Amino acid sequence: MQYEKVCQGIIGGEMFMKRQGEMNNIIFKKKNLLIYAHYYVPDTASTGQLIQELSEGMSSQFNITIICVVPSYLGIIEEKYKTKRYYEEDINGIKVWRLRVPEFSKSNKMSRVRNILSYFFGSIHATLKVGKMDYILAISQPPILGGLLGVWGKWIKHAKFIYNIHDFNPEQILATGYSRNQLLIKIMMSLDKFSCRQSDLIVTVGRDLVDTVQSRFKGRKVPNTVMIHNWINEKKIYPVEPDHPKLKDFKCQYGLCDKFIFMYSGNIGLYYDLENLIKVIKKIKPGTMTPDGREVVFIFVGAGSILEKLVQYKEQNHLSHIKFIPYQNKDDLIYSLNAADVHWVVNARGIKGVSCPSKYYGISACSKACLCVLEEGSEVRSIIEEIKGGLCSDPGDYEAVEKNIWWFIKHAGSEKIAEMGKRNRDHLLKYLSCKISINQYIEEISKL
Repeated sequence: MQYEKVCQGIIGGEMFMKRQGEMNNIIFKKKNLLIYAHYYVPDTASTGQLIQELSEGMSSQFNITIICVVPSYLGIIEEKYKTKRYYEEDINGIKVWRLRVPEFSKSNKMSRVRNILSYFFGSIHATLKVGKMDYILAISQPPILGGLLGVWGKWIKHAKFIYNIHDFNPEQILATGYSRNQLLIKIMMSLDKFSCRQSDLIVTVGRDLVDTVQSRFKGRKVPNTVMIHNWINEKKIYPVEPDHPKLKDFKCQYGLCDKFIFMYSGNIGLYYDLENLIKVIKKIKPGTMTPDGREVVFIFVGAGSILEKLVQYKEQNHLSHIKFIPYQNKDDLIYSLNAADVHWVVNARGIKGVSCPSKYYGISACSKACLCVLEEGSEVRSIIEEIKGGLCSDPGDYEAVEKNIWWFIKHAGSEKIAEMGKRNRDHLLKYLSCKISINQYIEEISKL
């Protein structure tokens, strides 16, 4: 009899726990969040990496679905993604809808337009298939269309819309002179302001970008706006020792052993004034040596629309101290970033308040000093100046850029450069960590 009572008690306890669990699920039912991401892992686009970490970081609070293209950031699509219109995947608990799009060339405007429009209209159709959603989060890529997708999702799903603006357009197009068509610019501005007004929350990535929202609406009926920094996962990107085997392998593979390395890592595109900065590099003659006996080299890691122009300029001017390296796999990024002694953080003139160079976070995570060419008052330059994490100059002030390059060369191997890097990483760990930013997203979305 005693045994039977014990068994009944155990069974009763299990039933109680089961019912308690059911009650907890009712009390805390995760809401559904749809993200229009354009690119998602394994694509090498920085926004794709950020969205992966954001999605996985918020997955304890939301059921998350991603609508993105098949892996194609460099324009090429694997054969396995060429047979169906949609591909459903599960990546670490995140439901991913991939859209087949045409291949493209980054140097061919029309092929890029076809690719982007295919993503846009494919996403509109895919939205009808993904089920009930409580929240829609749209990235400001592709320009204008990203915001419009958010509006579409809001209307169709009767959901709250979060507009995550990394880059403002058409302001970015105007700043770089990509188009002078005033009618097109006016239409683009009207459409993106419409997306802003339709949003329940705008999230920007810098103080100067918050100011841009204010100026767009001239202080009247300004949409609800907050700033949340972008980030790097400091547990995956961190300083490694100079004698680490994979770091040494990377350097040996590209002829970088025993060199003093200035590195630009990221999109080699229109918004960074690289066509003029390479002319500054030309003034640093091949064979220039640092006081500690290392040859100075300049490395560009990545791809983009002006890569071919830079390669041609290097070859025409016999600049043997410039090297171009393709995008690195995500698992190898830590070694390429750690290979540099100094990292470029640059934007073209006019980009202040329009875009924020997220590459700074990876540089900081590796404890590296910055060669900063950004406008005064821009978010990242303000951080670098506040913590003394590098040397800064204005876009277009090429004499100052050259002067700063020479400062780093003359102080190669010194504690001064090492301390700059350390201050960058210390600041990142304290204020710009992955966990801090993701918790801010969860908090702000949950308020809606």
